[in-house]
Amino acid sequence: MIELLVALGAGLISFLSPCVLPLIPGYISYVSGSSLNELIENKNTNLIPIILFTIGFSIVFIIFGAAATYIGQFLLQNSFELRILAGTVIIIFSLQIIGIINFKFLNYEKRIQTNNNKSIISPLLIGAAFGFGWTPCIGPILGSILALAATEENINKGILLLFFYSLGLAIPFILSGFLIQKFLIFSKNFKKNINLVSKIGGSILLITGILILTNQLQALGYYILNVFPFLQNFG
Repeated sequence: MIELLVALGAGLISFLSPCVLPLIPGYISYVSGSSLNELIENKNTNLIPIILFTIGFSIVFIIFGAAATYIGQFLLQNSFELRILAGTVIIIFSLQIIGIINFKFLNYEKRIQTNNNKSIISPLLIGAAFGFGWTPCIGPILGSILALAATEENINKGILLLFFYSLGLAIPFILSGFLIQKFLIFSKNFKKNINLVSKIGGSILLITGILILTNQLQALGYYILNVFPFLQNFG
């Protein structure tokens, strides 16, 4: 299913975006309750709070997806207009990511402070705060996926779409905590490519928006399923 692949890729692009990747070590340190030096020296990083953190922001994103699809269902009688609106929104967000346009309100970042303690609830709350924070780089990408979710025919598909988006963001986050030393080396070497990744991700979303606008996304999806039939198992 082409939408799920786009959502998974969007989650990965979010992780590699300029506003997220440099902050990953800080998030891991804060969530785990250990300093960066302690994490580097300790070969057995406690992944439980990191996993709980990813569950926290995933829950928020999935709720967003369900809400977007629920609202979209009320607009099904105007499905043509909804498709045009969703395609237009995705195109605008993609142009923002690429850097062709710059709307300041899309660069708004809300920081939510939470108490860092050793309870199980704390990493979940911090993760949820991250989800609600709507950081500058995640905002346009997540907004594009939500616009896509609004065009889905039922809530389950909207939830699945945002689940794959969250998966694309959560998996590399957890791996970064598990391989913190290698991640720091990767992050340092990758910084010069961050803008390129943003432009590639924005271009993919731009193509997706155009396909939705021209009602060709499903046609592309059917073609890909014919070429890779095993993808039918993913929805």
